[in-house]
Amino acid sequence: MITLKRPQKEYESLAKDFKQEFIDNGEATINGSELLDQMDSYDEWLKSVTDNTSSETVNPAWVVTDTFFAFDENDMLVGIIDLRHELNDFLKDFGNSGYSVRPSQRRKGYATEMLRLILEHARQVGMDKLQLSVERTNEPSVKTITKNGGKYERSFTFEGEEADVYMIYL
Repeated sequence: MITLKRPQKEYESLAKDFKQEFIDNGEATINGSELLDQMDSYDEWLKSVTDNTSSETVNPAWVVTDTFFAFDENDMLVGIIDLRHELNDFLKDFGNSGYSVRPSQRRKGYATEMLRLILEHARQVGMDKLQLSVERTNEPSVKTITKNGGKYERSFTFEGEEADVYMIYL
């Protein structure tokens, strides 16, 4: 059972541990984290994530985005996922959502459940479809997307890597 919760100050130590596990695993990128992987200050990241939830306060270079931590039944922070309400020129290939599961908790179905829950949230905010992209070699993520109804749309190349775009109609 996964619960999605918006980032809060009280989750700072959990978020730092989450981020550190990626670093310790040799992973520099945490997809769906609104740059948690690149920020040194949790408070600055939290302000950015909070500001980006509203059209009045969203960073002009971003789009309105809801970011959630995913907690398991033992309140362990197992993942992070975001929902971008619209796509700008930069996001046109990348899509409406990104997500990551901490390395020690992969292959337990968490990503599939996180995406299912974000699809429910997307419906609640009035979206009728979600576009997702995935590196062709990321078979677990392809399975996560297709299990949630994703249908292949097209391919593109980013930084020399082939990626596929899937659409999920709500």
